[in-house]
Amino acid sequence: MKVYAIGDLHLQGGDDKPMNVFGPQWEGHFEKISSDWRKQVTEKDAVLVPGDISWAMQLKDALPDLEMIAALPGIKVLLRGNHDYWWPGIGRLRSALPAGMLAIQNDAARIGPITVCGTRGWTIPGQQAAPEDQKIYSREVMRLRLSLEQAARLGGELIGMTHYPPVTEDGTETEMSRLFSEYGVGTVVYGHLHGASGRSAFQGRLNGVQYYCVSCDQIHFQLFDFQREFHDPGC
Repeated sequence: MKVYAIGDLHLQGGDDKPMNVFGPQWEGHFEKISSDWRKQVTEKDAVLVPGDISWAMQLKDALPDLEMIAALPGIKVLLRGNHDYWWPGIGRLRSALPAGMLAIQNDAARIGPITVCGTRGWTIPGQQAAPEDQKIYSREVMRLRLSLEQAARLGGELIGMTHYPPVTEDGTETEMSRLFSEYGVGTVVYGHLHGASGRSAFQGRLNGVQYYCVSCDQIHFQLFDFQREFHDPGC
């Protein structure tokens, strides 16, 4: 199987919310993504979607967007982003997801030879971090550990995803990046960043983990390809 990733689809969520207000490159962006997706992905492959999936505020309004994604080939693994206000309790979400879709929340999912884990994340606290930001970030670190612990139990090759960047622009270690290294995660994909901030995002190897920013506009509305086949050693 092959594994791909693309974040920040920002589908309309039932509202007329054209993304080209953020620049002409966003014109017909999901059509561009869908065309590339169909060319590359087979039903046995996996596509990781690390957040900001739909602008909807309620699950019922996000379902048409989820169904459009579900109609594309492959197994889709979803993670919540900061704009995914429609995302309800995980039990309710999983019961509503179309076939071929999985959602990660405080846990992990084994798909053949790989296990996907991660959490939304939050702005990395700096020296002047507000107490509330530190509290949210610490909670996300705890959630990441829960996900990694389950991933370790499930086995397979570990792939991580977050919505917010888990490392700083200059590649400084964080609590999250240390956890990914501790648990032996090989690759982590993340989104959230656009424009100039996306272009300066950290992409590279840090303490044994390879990081990639896969916000859809940063990868030209084409799926990020892990560029390798994943094989289950038990097969």
